[in-house]
Amino acid sequence: EKELTVRRINFAGISKLLGGAGGNFDFVLADLGVSSMQLDDPSRGFTFKTRGPLDLRLNPSRGQPAAVLLKSIPEKDLDEMLRAHSGEPHACEIARAICKDREGAATTTGLADAVRKALTDVRAADPEEEIRRSVRRTFQALRIAVNDEFSALEQFLRDLPYCLKPHGRVAVLTFHSGEDDRVMHSFEQGLGAGIYSDIGRDPIRATRQECYDKPRAKSAILRWA
Repeated sequence: EKELTVRRINFAGISKLLGGAGGNFDFVLADLGVSSMQLDDPSRGFTFKTRGPLDLRLNPSRGQPAAVLLKSIPEKDLDEMLRAHSGEPHACEIARAICKDREGAATTTGLADAVRKALTDVRAADPEEEIRRSVRRTFQALRIAVNDEFSALEQFLRDLPYCLKPHGRVAVLTFHSGEDDRVMHSFEQGLGAGIYSDIGRDPIRATRQECYDKPRAKSAILRWA
């Protein structure tokens, strides 16, 4: 029997292992989701259901809170960030509303209210659901920007092949299209270059029972190489 050693490390930890210790892993499982404990803590600013500081940093000791970013970011840059980080279709209207009242948008509920006001006249089959989605996408885009998440993910994907032993395997769990597109593109490129011998062509999604047991699993997608 083969001994199984499990180590839980972050993206930075993976990169450090490359310094003379690359190729050590038979299997890597990367869960890109945010901790539920962070999401449910009002003081961290991830939820708009409870009033709290608009922080959104995964590590509170690093970088600047989202509220600080919103105080100075130009409207055009905010518009582009919302489109790039969450595919927000109403980015222009939301960016304009936030920049009109930057102080009001400096809390979790204040930002959510700013998005709702921006989309008062939104045209959609279900306007309320459309607004709820835009609120979630706005928080997602700010969280990604504050934590520079895409840069960390792209670095991880570049380093990943050097962490695996020959015939090693990797599975990555993503939670939105920005993450999933990057993982899928990286695996496809790796397959074409002969780095990976095979990849999963179709995404694996949570079952109906899994989504019932844990609603946040609805957006989860698993890809492997």
